[in-house]
Amino acid sequence: MTTRTTSQPSEPSAAAPLIDLQSLVVAVRRRRRLWGSLALLGLVLGAAVAVALPQPPTAVTKVLVAHQEDQPNDPGTLIRTDVALLQTTLIAENALESLKSSEKPEDFMKDYTGSGVTNNLLQIDVTGDSDAEAVARAQALADAFVADHVRRIRQVADADAKALLDQRDRLRGELAQVNEDIGDGTPEGVPKASANMESLFARRAELTSRISDFGQRAEEARIGAPRLIAGTQIVDAPRAVRRSLPRAVATDAGIGLVLGLALGLAVAAVGTVVADRPVLRREIAAHLGASVIAELPGRSGGRWRGRRVREARARLTRSLARTVRGSAEPVSLLELGCPRATGGIALDLAGELAADGPVVVVDDLPGTRLADRRPKAGGPVVVGVEHAGAVAPKERRLGVGSVAPGAAWSDLPYLGTRTFLVVRAGHGSVAWLHTVARQLAEQRVAVLGVVVIDPDPRDRSDGTLWDGPRAAPRGPDEGPARQNGTGRRRRERLPMWASTGPDSDQEVR
Repeated sequence: MTTRTTSQPSEPSAAAPLIDLQSLVVAVRRRRRLWGSLALLGLVLGAAVAVALPQPPTAVTKVLVAHQEDQPNDPGTLIRTDVALLQTTLIAENALESLKSSEKPEDFMKDYTGSGVTNNLLQIDVTGDSDAEAVARAQALADAFVADHVRRIRQVADADAKALLDQRDRLRGELAQVNEDIGDGTPEGVPKASANMESLFARRAELTSRISDFGQRAEEARIGAPRLIAGTQIVDAPRAVRRSLPRAVATDAGIGLVLGLALGLAVAAVGTVVADRPVLRREIAAHLGASVIAELPGRSGGRWRGRRVREARARLTRSLARTVRGSAEPVSLLELGCPRATGGIALDLAGELAADGPVVVVDDLPGTRLADRRPKAGGPVVVGVEHAGAVAPKERRLGVGSVAPGAAWSDLPYLGTRTFLVVRAGHGSVAWLHTVARQLAEQRVAVLGVVVIDPDPRDRSDGTLWDGPRAAPRGPDEGPARQNGTGRRRRERLPMWASTGPDSDQEVR
């Protein structure tokens, strides 16, 4: 048993990237209503928050903090320690005591923050019910911090001085013992006694020097503390922060706009990848297995744009009319995501063909059908698909149907054995486009071409299939082979049958 795999021309290349950036950008741009709406919503919400929830009155003050361990290359560890100390219940409780407030320190700590401006400059921001209260709170908090910092400096200096003085006193006691030993020494003349006396005198000199050194160091420790205490002070008196409502509204609205835009773009991008809906001409043509022969803008925007749409629609009608006139089999228009536009194209096409003879439009559109509308004077005859059998053989039939989900596939050949697919860009998923191509091929409905509705105006991709899928077996309609300008023989291509899509096409024999 051998297995042979035949690849369909409509299948995406195996080396195709996982995400097509061009298709992704086009799809996200087409969903500009989504991310534009979210950006506008963020703008409105940001402005509303600034108006409905204004920031409370705030006061700010700055404190210069001197450290005994200050170093030029300090990475900010000391000032971060001061910020952490500011957020302690001890500082908050001392500040509340000076304010004579019964508020809990834990609650008061939520109303102020500290930040290090430099290695020795601490900024304190405090909120309150009014500007005066915020300023009073900032003053009390700064005073409490300075007092606590000064207390700790004095405690450290006193501890160092006490340790040095205790060491000095111990050495003084040892010096007194040495002096007593010297006074009780043996008379001179004894060699052994003379050596002992020399060592005692040397020890006394050493102890005297050390006692003097410890005393000097204790004084220096106490002298350094006042310098640090004087260096720790409030350098910027507490003041209320003036806030402008228009500026706050503009700032919050701008932040909301950026966040909304970012969220909208992310949602649009993720939705595009998940939905997998082709928007480029080359993608639509590849998945349907038929070339794009025309396109029409979906929405008119202004007089100039409407005129261009009318001109494009007139050109499309003339082009389709030429193809229909040259076909001996009935032709249909099958829509996917654009029933209204397809109905309008069918009526225009029927009006163009009316010059050659009577034309009957067989309507099988979903929803509000053409057959249910009031006929216009001089317009083409429109009948429902249930009355298609009553159409006279001499009348040209033009079918209009749908290949959207829920379509009756077996009814499509009765609308026409040859068809134009009218597809809205970005409407059908890849899986559904493959389903449409496979069902049309099974029903033996030849696809003459694809008309793309609402294409991206910046789409420059090619929707022509140069190497289309294999056509189904044909009879006498097979076109003759003819020579081109280079002398090579090529076969004239007739309208191809819809591709079966990238489904399993393994042939086992």
